[in-house]
Amino acid sequence: MDQEFVVELERRRAAVVEALEQGVLVLFSASVHLRNGDVEHSYRQDSDFFYLTGLVEPECALVLSKKTGLVLFVREKNRERETWDGRRIGVEGARELYGAASAHPITELAERLPDYLEDQPAVHYLVAQERAWDHTILDAMSAIRSRRRKRVAPPPVIVDARLIVHQLRLHKSSFEQSKMLDVGALSAQAHARAMQACRPGMMEWELQNVIELEFRRQGALRLAYDSIVGSGENSTILHYRENNRRMQEGDLVLIDAGAEKDYFAADITRTFPVSGKFSAVQARIYQIVLDAQLRAIDSTVEGATLDQIHDVAWNVLRDGLIAEGLVTAEQQADPEQLKKRVNHFYMHRTSHYLGMDVHDVGAYYDGKSPRPLSRGNVVTVEPGLYFAVDDESVPAEYRGIGIRIEDDVLVTEHGPRVLSDQVPKTLQAVEAMCQTAAE
Repeated sequence: MDQEFVVELERRRAAVVEALEQGVLVLFSASVHLRNGDVEHSYRQDSDFFYLTGLVEPECALVLSKKTGLVLFVREKNRERETWDGRRIGVEGARELYGAASAHPITELAERLPDYLEDQPAVHYLVAQERAWDHTILDAMSAIRSRRRKRVAPPPVIVDARLIVHQLRLHKSSFEQSKMLDVGALSAQAHARAMQACRPGMMEWELQNVIELEFRRQGALRLAYDSIVGSGENSTILHYRENNRRMQEGDLVLIDAGAEKDYFAADITRTFPVSGKFSAVQARIYQIVLDAQLRAIDSTVEGATLDQIHDVAWNVLRDGLIAEGLVTAEQQADPEQLKKRVNHFYMHRTSHYLGMDVHDVGAYYDGKSPRPLSRGNVVTVEPGLYFAVDDESVPAEYRGIGIRIEDDVLVTEHGPRVLSDQVPKTLQAVEAMCQTAAE
């Protein structure tokens, strides 16, 4: 394991231990799921488990406390199973390679977990995420109660581990920021290559292949999410994933795609003309969305809330729709009608947290109040406008146009830093990139 990553893992675990005070944390690895028959889905470790261990194997558990340090339960070495399924670190590897103070076979978890929970003031775990995890914790507490003649007791308090672990994950360290800059840059470069490769007559999935091959070529072996490549009227479907239409002259194509590398995600959207040149109406709508995005990015600073950033983008989109004549005077005069009309074309929020998960962990509200951003947070900024192909409330020239522009933004003490700025987004730069042949 890379030494810099080892140091980062130790920092994370120390922060958790400090927050736990005298409590104990228990986390479990992600489960293996069948795709069909006896074929498994590609395995990805639970983000919280990986965050504290760097371990990518299934059938593992961790116990962490000030008293015990890191305790790992892992699969034992098994030559026959390793021939079929790949190498296992084993109990010795858990100690020698992953820094566990103690390690045990996962088959001993039920027997040993009560020992680690005895007389602890609180047990922290991901409550109600998987029933099997709930049962494991409750069974351990029940086992401790059966030992009451030994003057031991189970933890009197169960705490949702999200309160500690997710709070820490929300604020990216310098190590994590560098990882996100890396995956943002390579994802942006893949978007630029897709712009260069796009031509009328291509299938959407061909463009998907271009961008995903570039992810892999640069070392990102996993997608952050299923790629969206929507051309023509498909650009107005927010989570379109069929990617099977032939692109035509005069179409726009919207690509929402991001790589995952080293367990960190990128989330980027660009919309560009298949033929390399925006039409007049496409250019006007595009500029409205771009203006909204740039204003919203400028607002992504310490102390701002995601609600405020959304309002900034929404207001620019509102003014643009009014300038286009797509909002009537009656609608403008009535705040409720105005809101409904704008939301008819802009139906999603502007930002979400980004990190190890594409919709990353972290509270959006502190009680009922929007939570302010602080340095080390990473969020997306992604306004858009969508005119359904059958929307008779707008002139025909607008129908079937969907435009979204999305970047990943780090909050710093000096203001917002865009992690995905290697891909163009001004009208002129997009057209120039589209008209430059891929090497």
